[in-house]
Amino acid sequence: MKILVTELMWDDGIEELRKKGYTVDYDMELSRKRDELLQLVPEYDALIVRNETQVDTEFLDAAKKAKVIGRLGVGLDNIDLEAAKERNLPVIAAKNANATSVAEYVMAAMLDASRPLSDADADVRRGNWDRKFFTGYELNKRTLGLVGMGEIAHRVAKRARAFGMKVMGYDPFVAPFDHVVQETGVHPTETLDELLSESDFVSVHVPLTKGTKHMINKDNFPLMKPHAYIINSARGGIVHEQDLVDAVQSEKIAGAYLDVLEKEPVEKGSQLAQVESIRLSPHIAGLTDEAQSRTAMLIAQEVDRVLNGGKSICAAV
Repeated sequence: MKILVTELMWDDGIEELRKKGYTVDYDMELSRKRDELLQLVPEYDALIVRNETQVDTEFLDAAKKAKVIGRLGVGLDNIDLEAAKERNLPVIAAKNANATSVAEYVMAAMLDASRPLSDADADVRRGNWDRKFFTGYELNKRTLGLVGMGEIAHRVAKRARAFGMKVMGYDPFVAPFDHVVQETGVHPTETLDELLSESDFVSVHVPLTKGTKHMINKDNFPLMKPHAYIINSARGGIVHEQDLVDAVQSEKIAGAYLDVLEKEPVEKGSQLAQVESIRLSPHIAGLTDEAQSRTAMLIAQEVDRVLNGGKSICAAV
């Protein structure tokens, strides 16, 4: 059987599939060559994608032989799940494989905001020695607000509490006796506005849906503390980007760390890239060697399981 990989996949996952006897064709740029992609798709028994490949009805109609679609990651907003379900085509995601890496990214962002060592290094190399300017602050006793209280938020909370932080969370789907509340010590808030108003850092951990699109915007930025930071490692579009620029420039909040954007890569002339206190990274929160190895191996194993008649433990549909 043949498997097509349309985006970046770590070698160990590809080798795992080849060891099992599959023909694996791999082109990490194929997601950006739509016409060629649609011509190739009908030949394959399984398709493995990341976040750039648009798995829409056109793609699914072309995937005539496909028995499974593997997603190298957890976000599924680029895949039409309802259309896949109508076609009885399983979609599997790399459940929790990169959760630790994303949690560490959030901690790195908070540490960078409180102690900007790279800025201090650059300033010293320019011949300065400004100890007062680079006097930072401790994370200890600061408040972290988690928008969404799923697995990644749970891992962020554990690390933040180890730093002595108070952790709050807003998630209407989390019950009072769920693990993240009872065992991790996250204090749940009844409303998003309450969380935003009390947090020194706000970290976003929800999927992009009709209900979460632009959920953080000009209406609630004024509620935040003027020294607060937004951290978005979830999906672009949850934070309204123009409203964020306006909020930072008008000093309603201190800044932001954005790993994800509504349009990726960042557009030329983007205002986001012109505001120094909005720090940007190229969708790398979950992109560590360890996480990508786990992701590749998990998807390889689960694709193999489905192709051999089994049901995946990581099935989204």
